[in-house]
Amino acid sequence: MSDDQLNLKDLKVLLSAEQIQKRVGEIARQVNEDYRGKTLHVVAVLENGFIFMADLVRQLDIPVVCQFVKPEFTEKKQGSSVTTEIFFSPEISVEGQHVLLVEALIKSGVTSEFLMRNIHGRGAASVKLATLLDKQSSRRIALQPDYFGFMIDESYVVGYGLGGPELGRNLPYVAAGPEAATSGPG
Repeated sequence: MSDDQLNLKDLKVLLSAEQIQKRVGEIARQVNEDYRGKTLHVVAVLENGFIFMADLVRQLDIPVVCQFVKPEFTEKKQGSSVTTEIFFSPEISVEGQHVLLVEALIKSGVTSEFLMRNIHGRGAASVKLATLLDKQSSRRIALQPDYFGFMIDESYVVGYGLGGPELGRNLPYVAAGPEAATSGPG
């Protein structure tokens, strides 16, 4: 096996495919109830959120518009301090719409909070946040998702859309593993 391959023997399964699908179904039922009679704009944060979004929207029985955004980060040095700027693309049109921002994993909450504020600023009628995994022990700001699947504390997880740039995202379960298990930072 080459260094850039994921070694499945090094992974510890945290959430089985069955556990994930059961919880996604429960979240979908709640979203259906909360948005009955409305069209919902579901915005997935790439790359991590695409599988969770796909499974979630397939279980919704309300009208859904799917959109995707990808955060981009740049660091600016001002004197001795460094600030991180967040941009996202493509631009989304959500004025007057109900929006559900979908992420696979929320850690610090900084990106999610920024995206929610930005979507509100674009004139959305409402913005809620859904995540499959919530790592509250890493939270840097007060942010609580409106819908979440599971709490975790592991430092590096793969599977169900999460993982390195090329490896691990296709696994149907979520597993903990060493960060060095993939060729990228995840």
